[in-house]
Amino acid sequence: MLLLAAAGYSVYAAYRNVTTFPQRPVVAAAEPVEVEIPPGTSLRGTIERLVEAGVLPAEDATAFRLFVLHRGAAGKVAAGRHVFEPSMTAEELLAELVRKPKAPSIRVTIPEGLNILGVAKALADAGLGDRAAFEAAMRDASLAARLGVPADTLEGYLFPDTYRFRKGASPEEIVTTMVRRHQEVFAQLARKHRKGLAELERTLGFDHHAIVTLASIVEKETGAAHERPIIAGVFLNRLRFSHFKPKLLQTDPTIIYGCTVPVRRSKACKSFEGRIRRIHLDDAENPYNTYRHEGLPPGPISNPGREALEAVLAPKKTRFLYFVSRNDGTHQFSATRTEHERYVDLYQRKNAVGDGSASGSKE
Repeated sequence: MLLLAAAGYSVYAAYRNVTTFPQRPVVAAAEPVEVEIPPGTSLRGTIERLVEAGVLPAEDATAFRLFVLHRGAAGKVAAGRHVFEPSMTAEELLAELVRKPKAPSIRVTIPEGLNILGVAKALADAGLGDRAAFEAAMRDASLAARLGVPADTLEGYLFPDTYRFRKGASPEEIVTTMVRRHQEVFAQLARKHRKGLAELERTLGFDHHAIVTLASIVEKETGAAHERPIIAGVFLNRLRFSHFKPKLLQTDPTIIYGCTVPVRRSKACKSFEGRIRRIHLDDAENPYNTYRHEGLPPGPISNPGREALEAVLAPKKTRFLYFVSRNDGTHQFSATRTEHERYVDLYQRKNAVGDGSASGSKE
């Protein structure tokens, strides 16, 4: 074999100047070219692919093959997708061929406030896999247990962020990455807001799951960043203030969640068509109906981001117990029912519109 290689190299040396060929540009393409090298492809087959793709001029094919043989790299060509830049030398071309290519990845951004159905759709739309398979992974109670999620689904723990996932990654691998990201961010916030965390535990018995649940409601109630701590404070006031009874959060997004996401739904929810009606407000069968059931719903109703989680850990201290939309993307807050009813009449019955300022948050 060594004699053959030596003989081959003597041919190569005669065919191309041994001292200049390795450093001479051989890639003739004007732009970067991607070439897929299938597993098990021979050196001859690899060079044929390079010639066909316009990477290596046909007149240099023999010289390049002999050069690779001389370097003892014939069996080191890595399968996968390689990128060849214009004017690469023979040396650089070989270095690229023996480099193990990075697995192709897909970039996807998951916005705040999506529930598991929305996250599954976003991942599928990005080309990462089948929507039903993602949903199944998110509803897998055994996977949730392995990941340390204290619930039967991963709702609330799929952290909204921008990710790069390996193409071909399994649904379990992808959702695990998202849960780990949530746990990382939550740990950072818990360290930052130790006093707030301790107060929630002491006064309301809140644990990680309760904080995520309330944050998921805050995320759905407002898109105005400055309002998140205020709205978190309103809900916490309803749970803490002894004079506020019954302790109903009375938030529409929880009803909608109960009527759209759980596998098992109440009879009234089966008639839900996108708009909350009296039948849904009165529906005691819906465990997510916070107009009928006191305290927090059974679990998160969306996947909250950093700001919503932080709002619960560091809420704004007010006496507010009510809020109503000002029809401008913000809310009017009130400390008494009488005051609240006045604003309901103004903004909901008379359709007044706020000016987009933060004035509705002032006591």
